[in-house]
Amino acid sequence: MHLTTEHEALRRTARQFVESEINPYILKWEKQGHFPINNVFKKMGNLGLLGICKPEENGGLGLDISYNLVVAEEFGRAVAGGVAMAMGVQTDMATPALARFGNQELRDQFLTPAIAGEYVGAIAVSETHAGSDVAAITTTARKNGDDYIINGSKMWITNGGQADFFCLLANTSDGKPHKNKSLIIVPSKTKGISFSEPLHKLGMHTTNTAQIFFDDVRVPQSYLIGKEGAGFTMQMMQFQEERLWICANALGALDICLEKTIQYTHERKAFGKSVISNQYVHFRFAELATEIEALRALTYQAAELHILGKDVTTLASMAKLKAGRLLREVTDSCLQYWGGNGFMWDNIASQLYRDTRISSIAGGTDEIMLGIISKAMNMLSNK
Repeated sequence: MHLTTEHEALRRTARQFVESEINPYILKWEKQGHFPINNVFKKMGNLGLLGICKPEENGGLGLDISYNLVVAEEFGRAVAGGVAMAMGVQTDMATPALARFGNQELRDQFLTPAIAGEYVGAIAVSETHAGSDVAAITTTARKNGDDYIINGSKMWITNGGQADFFCLLANTSDGKPHKNKSLIIVPSKTKGISFSEPLHKLGMHTTNTAQIFFDDVRVPQSYLIGKEGAGFTMQMMQFQEERLWICANALGALDICLEKTIQYTHERKAFGKSVISNQYVHFRFAELATEIEALRALTYQAAELHILGKDVTTLASMAKLKAGRLLREVTDSCLQYWGGNGFMWDNIASQLYRDTRISSIAGGTDEIMLGIISKAMNMLSNK
């Protein structure tokens, strides 16, 4: 993936935003259990950071995915992952299908304000019994006159309690599970929608995550994205961009975790010398840096092929698998080198250790990634 001066300019903008508008407030937001998403998103929208790959007619920049991944990488450098995750939901999970398949009226009503940071979006796919197994969802949207009547619930919804609209996957017929699903935009203030209390999670404490309940929720059929019954296919397409975003975001987190730990081990003295002067320690950092660069190369290769219109399902799955596992390895290793300080709640390695653990679960678990890779290698029978 060739990075131009335009990429680097966008990178500088994103890094400056993280350093001035996010990192100074992380401890406060962590204690609050949320961040001022409307205020922060509005600032992002003003800088063009919420519509990098989106149509210019809706306020986006109309650029390819490589620019989006550069920004995702920089937001990974936030010392807590929650704000970046909320942004990733907005840009690469709740709006890609809307931008690609939504009609002009639907895009004008929901995509344009989302790009401007005036609306907060959320993706409503997972259910308590159907996370990675998307085909198993049971939420229904049945036709009634010119409307859909929606019943069911969605679980682990990031931005859930703060969203203005949901990109909802629901069963719109009783057909085969891969052919009976549709994506529908559902405004969050529609009658019949209710929310759980914010879910108490291992990490990502700055994000509002909730269970959403739909009880005879009525929305116009005109809020359908694309064609009825094509929802599963569109969601699988969204997953590829989501997984690449997760990988790029992981690179930023990996970089800053390693950088800060190397700095600390230079400063920290033990037994009369700096911790990093021990050969085992600096060799270990060299190994981790090599692994990070390998992930970067794989992610960039997948992005380049995606730009060329190639199917990157396998490469994106490999990168996603590697990202999740490497985040666990790097944050755990770095935490160890901080010693007792690494066990403190507000330590950067501790913070990223908690926050990035979701990367092996969200957007498809490691096991799902391994299944996709195995099928691509023709190791499994189709019978």
